[in-house]
Amino acid sequence: MRGWYSRGYLPHFDEPETIQFITFRLADSMPKAFLDACADALRHGEIDEQERREKIEYYLDQGHGACWLKNPTIAHMVEDSLRHFDGERYCLLAWCVMPNHVHALAEMVESHPLEEVIHSWKSYSAHQINRLLKRTGRVWQPEGFDRFMRGPLHLARTVAYIEENPVVAGLVASAFDWPYSSARFHDEPREDY
Repeated sequence: MRGWYSRGYLPHFDEPETIQFITFRLADSMPKAFLDACADALRHGEIDEQERREKIEYYLDQGHGACWLKNPTIAHMVEDSLRHFDGERYCLLAWCVMPNHVHALAEMVESHPLEEVIHSWKSYSAHQINRLLKRTGRVWQPEGFDRFMRGPLHLARTVAYIEENPVVAGLVASAFDWPYSSARFHDEPREDY
């Protein structure tokens, strides 16, 4: 699909050459009751959309759920799946594999819509995670979050957010040290964020 559309819960926008910030999370990383409470607080005017998003991000960073992505074998496999078609189906600009969720920033190309790219990442990695853990069942939450970049400042802030996420979550002192992120590929640690 191209343009604005919905797969059931969240609106999505997809056009070739747009740069998309994408987040998807493990199925058990956030209970429905927590999401419903956030939605109720938003609906009743107790919080605004930004505060709702911040509550969700904070909750995710606390590492709830099985956190299968803490396993180095699984984290590297997920990272490899993100990077596999870089330069062919999309241009991957930044990424970070956290213990219970994944962030990616990618420029979409004409022949591969956003929905197809995300499905490919999640489908392949879900099969591999289930195989590695000798289990069956849902791995990823059905719908993720995506937002297209609206300009250079938005892009720079999003790269910083993605690459600094392990620092904010208290997993490392420097983004440069996180082993499952694009930050480690910079020639030296960034200090401009």
